[in-house]
Amino acid sequence: MPELPEFAAPSDAALHLWLVRPGTDGPDLPPETTPAAAAWAKAQGFAGKAGQLCLLPTPDGGIAGALYGIGPQSKGRDRYLLAKAAESLPKGDWYLANRPEGLDLATGALGWLFAQYRFTRYRKAEVPAARLVCPEGVDAQRVLALAAGEYLARDLINTPASDMGPEDLERAARDLAARHGATVTVIAGDDLLAQNFPMIHAVGRAGAQAPRLIDLRFPGEGPMLTLVGKGVCFDTGGLDIKPPSSMGLMKKDMGGAANVLGLSETLARLGLTAGMRLRVLIPAVENAIAGNAFRPGDILTSRKGLTVEVNNTDAEGRLVLGDALALADEEAPALLISMATLTGAARVALGPDLPPFFCDDDSVAQSVHDAGRDHADPVWRLPFWEPYESMIEPGIADLDNAPGGGFAGAITAALFLRRFTEKAGNYIHFDIYGWQPSAAPGRPKGGAGQGMRAILNALPEILK
Repeated sequence: MPELPEFAAPSDAALHLWLVRPGTDGPDLPPETTPAAAAWAKAQGFAGKAGQLCLLPTPDGGIAGALYGIGPQSKGRDRYLLAKAAESLPKGDWYLANRPEGLDLATGALGWLFAQYRFTRYRKAEVPAARLVCPEGVDAQRVLALAAGEYLARDLINTPASDMGPEDLERAARDLAARHGATVTVIAGDDLLAQNFPMIHAVGRAGAQAPRLIDLRFPGEGPMLTLVGKGVCFDTGGLDIKPPSSMGLMKKDMGGAANVLGLSETLARLGLTAGMRLRVLIPAVENAIAGNAFRPGDILTSRKGLTVEVNNTDAEGRLVLGDALALADEEAPALLISMATLTGAARVALGPDLPPFFCDDDSVAQSVHDAGRDHADPVWRLPFWEPYESMIEPGIADLDNAPGGGFAGAITAALFLRRFTEKAGNYIHFDIYGWQPSAAPGRPKGGAGQGMRAILNALPEILK
């Protein structure tokens, strides 16, 4: 588990941080601002623009506090409004001295914690030293639990395949289970064939570490929630090998697994697992090249009995997910969710920052969308477009893992996965990117959680 941030304890010594919007005649400074402080802010060119910072001096040259611009209320380019303050303010404990109307301080506090994340496994990195006193009225333990889930997902994704193969991903799952009293069952190697997980075995059998299916169950009573995360710890593309430019980020191809583990961490820390039956399934493999690698043109028979023609070994994620989803569906969970770094088509459609999700139930989909919008975890619904079903039917087998033509790749992948679910009360599939391509406030370049808070905050409505 990565080292987690903390909130500062309330103290009279905490420095005051004023949140300021632009006004018609300059920044809308708080009424407590002294004439000297107002003059100083004007001299610094402080206008209340989003991300602007103005440190206020004491007469002896110390720091009296700070003004921080949050921009016009209607602007929403910066997802985590206080993250840049966390990264810019000098060392010390900081207290939010005002509460501008319309500002979500819980998300602001979360962004502050997100800004303190650094991946330090291989080298030391300077962590922002400004600590926040949790704003009054904000549930500190909930915010810290959200940060814990995000930190875990980021760390898992950022770790290279040399230290995050299927065995290591299993170890991470076991560590999480040990923290929260969950049980773990793992089926690995040729036992996958013996227990009818042929597609997981086929994809991972050429890897340096044996393929496996990781199965976590958390103690609890209530509706069943099953999370399935793609755990392709490295994806060469198999015999349909990727070019180097496409292979460079493939350590993140287990981002779906990282996200379901991160979500589970948060659910457990909040005590929410007690009110549900939470199951987490992770098919963990390496899609590698060797003499026993699966081949283009092979036909695989899945756990569900559906036959699949392999027309591209680089479309392996839907294969391992198919077997895992079939297992999950056998218990008819109230809600079945898959998360996967699945298609480039999703990135072309919506970019790296807005993952699509697929759901047949309009009310459930609306709950997920609204929860993502309201909690700074945006997602966007795409359809299970049934007229495209014929595109995944090759004729020689029941299903095609990589239909040609280049159209609707995210949708056809989602339709493929849906074929392995019949009994679940609802099925939602998230096609995430799991990576922040360039640094932004609260989102350093590297592994990223996507969809976790949208799911978390939609669950009460979906599972009621």
